[in-house]
Amino acid sequence: MSLVKSFVRWNRQASAWLLGRVPVMFSGPSYHENLLAAIARAMAKDHPAVVLEAGGVDRPILSKSPDYRFIGLDIEKRENCNHLYDEFVIQSIEKPISHRVDMIVSITLMEHVPNNLAAVQSMFLNLTPGGTTHHYIPSGLHPYSIALRLVGPALQKRLIPILRPGAEGVTGYPAFFDHCTPGRMERLFAETGFADIEITCFYRANDYFAFFTPAYVVISLFENLCGLMNWRTFASGFVISGRHPAETIP
Repeated sequence: MSLVKSFVRWNRQASAWLLGRVPVMFSGPSYHENLLAAIARAMAKDHPAVVLEAGGVDRPILSKSPDYRFIGLDIEKRENCNHLYDEFVIQSIEKPISHRVDMIVSITLMEHVPNNLAAVQSMFLNLTPGGTTHHYIPSGLHPYSIALRLVGPALQKRLIPILRPGAEGVTGYPAFFDHCTPGRMERLFAETGFADIEITCFYRANDYFAFFTPAYVVISLFENLCGLMNWRTFASGFVISGRHPAETIP
């Protein structure tokens, strides 16, 4: 095992060296910053009174604020959730909640939801007219997503400490990638009734392959080609935003 860990450490160092030397080839825009910017623009425009973050548990991307009531939602609850949110709801995003909210956000949640049709419909029902929703969703046809499904969550939990040390607490959950491509999710939002749908694609998930530098290089070249050709199908992930129409037809 020590030989394997040494091999992985050397490869991760070599991949990091390449990233530092040629960042334009091995790095890209931050989906996290893009998502936060989309949320900030909507907040500045709409001034939501109630904001719900789904799937944040004890690592929310937003914080409590005097400007809005902050509700957390997840299938599990941890000790400090009561301090991070004004209120915390334990349930799946697939089910409607008893609150009407003005904004719903999530990051790397919806790939873990078995039924995203139910999730999107639930969000639409929970939003007030004119309310917005904003998500970063890893895409299901990038090589890393395919690899995750092939490996499965049980083996993932054993491999993560070896291949991606330091990521043990934030990865390894079951991933279904239901409707998780830009095209399918855009159609799902539109068919549910969302308007003003906007999608920004990202093409960087090469860090998942940094444990083996040749794979890191090949995946990076593939990502660069997909980004250059705007092949949304093979994006590593995407930020999607939508608005509940101010008026709906019964």
